[in-house]
Amino acid sequence: MNVIKKSNEAYKTIGEVTKDLGLFDKKNGSLQTHTIRYWETQFKQIKPTIRAGKRRYYSNKDVEIIKKIKFLLKDKGLTINGVKKIMSNQNNLSIDGNENLGLYTDNQEKTKKVKQRIKKIVNIIKEIRKLTNG
Repeated sequence: MNVIKKSNEAYKTIGEVTKDLGLFDKKNGSLQTHTIRYWETQFKQIKPTIRAGKRRYYSNKDVEIIKKIKFLLKDKGLTINGVKKIMSNQNNLSIDGNENLGLYTDNQEKTKKVKQRIKKIVNIIKEIRKLTNG
C-alpha cells in the first residue's frame, strides 16, 4: 500500500494541528481540538479557512501562530490576556525561548541600578535596627 505524504505547504485539519502540537487528553488520549477552537475565539491572529461542513483548514502561518500561543501559554505559563498583549504588540516571535516577551528586559544597566538601590535599602534597614536596638 502506497502512503501519499502531504506537502508542507498543504493546509492542515484541526486534528492534524492538534496532533502536531501534542494536545492530547492525558486520561483517555483523545485529541483536544476544542483547545484550538477556543484559542480561535481568543486570538484574532488565528484565521483558518472554513469550508463545507464547517471544517477548519489551517495554513502554515496559522500553525506557526498556534505554536507560539501554545508555547507562551503552556511552556511559559502566561495567561490568555498576557499572550493577547504580546501577540498584539509583536508579530514575529520566535519559539526558542530566548525572545524578549516585553515582560522582562535583559538590560544590565537597569539591573545594576536596581541592585545598588537594594543595597542602599538593606544598609538603611541595618542602621534603623541598630538605632532601635540600642
